[in-house]
Amino acid sequence: MTNEALQRATRLLDGVILADGHNDLPWELRQHGGPNPVEAAASLDLTVRQPALHTDFPKLADGKLGMQFWSVYVPCEFEGDSAVTAVLEQIEVVHQLAERYPDRLRLVTTADEAEAAFADGRIASLIGAEGGHSIAESLGVLRILRRVGVRYMTLTHNSNTTWADSGTDEPAHGGLTEFGREVVREMNKIGMMVDLSHVAPSTMRAAIEVSSAPVIFSHSSCVAVNDHPRNIPDDVLAKLPGNGGVAMITFVPAFISPKVAAWEEQLKAAMADAGRDHRNFTQRGQFLKEWDGPVKPKAGVEDVVAHIEHAREVAGIDHIGLGGDYDGVGSLPEGLEDTSKYPVLFAALLERGWSEDDCAKLAGKNTLRVLREVDGFAR
Repeated sequence: MTNEALQRATRLLDGVILADGHNDLPWELRQHGGPNPVEAAASLDLTVRQPALHTDFPKLADGKLGMQFWSVYVPCEFEGDSAVTAVLEQIEVVHQLAERYPDRLRLVTTADEAEAAFADGRIASLIGAEGGHSIAESLGVLRILRRVGVRYMTLTHNSNTTWADSGTDEPAHGGLTEFGREVVREMNKIGMMVDLSHVAPSTMRAAIEVSSAPVIFSHSSCVAVNDHPRNIPDDVLAKLPGNGGVAMITFVPAFISPKVAAWEEQLKAAMADAGRDHRNFTQRGQFLKEWDGPVKPKAGVEDVVAHIEHAREVAGIDHIGLGGDYDGVGSLPEGLEDTSKYPVLFAALLERGWSEDDCAKLAGKNTLRVLREVDGFAR
């Protein structure tokens, strides 16, 4: 990669909004500071570089990030009332961060507000809920989440909900139950984006069929490039132009690299033999400390580029974006190790002949369009 390409990418991102669909910093702060949102938000000083994090303000400034959907993730181990409590605590972490760093972050809920925040030199901060179990089967809770600023909800996480199938669980519903379809219709009605990352292909197809508004994938990649259950099949990508939605390509090594995915399957099998659940992040981390399996392979920028270019080929340039999943995984590809590295990705695309207009669509224009269109369907 040449310095000239990197400089071009940096200049480009100075002038267009770079939007990322998924960052798990709020949960990472909870791991450091505990469930009290005030203590979690204050647990680390984000104005200085934090080696333990993928995300801090010096890295974000280097990465030219202009708009972030902060994930208010709730593990599947939380159920019912405890899941509702946890998602509200996580929402408050994001509010606390915006209050603690008003010169860096601005909470917004619309595309216009995001553009105004970017123009003022702030990172436009939106909230995305990860895991439909956090509404505890209540449309009332769903509406409350929207009222307090949540702009998307991932219908499942790693396990099925009672109304939707996850991509990493055994099918139970054939995609969506009737209540699941009601959830999608309600999300359309209140202007909450339907996020299909984590769900089974049958759930993806059912949700796109039901949804009158554009859907999103906040952090997924392409099955055709790497056959992983967290990725999007080509027939679903091909539906996005008709739906108007956007697939935000993620950087997670196991999702983008066949070599890393194969290693992950070995880990999964070893955990199953030991009676551990690979979907449980806590169990996975503990098991890795003990496991004497092979060294984990590395992914690289070229792996991410392969998924972006495949998604562009199948869905079209107007239906792709980025969702890095920073601070949601232990490590990222070489060259994209933290949130300072976005210009490296755009430099690679420019070197491959991408136009600056197409790079701008990938960076944030497509995501802003979907946000506006979803608001237009709300009533």
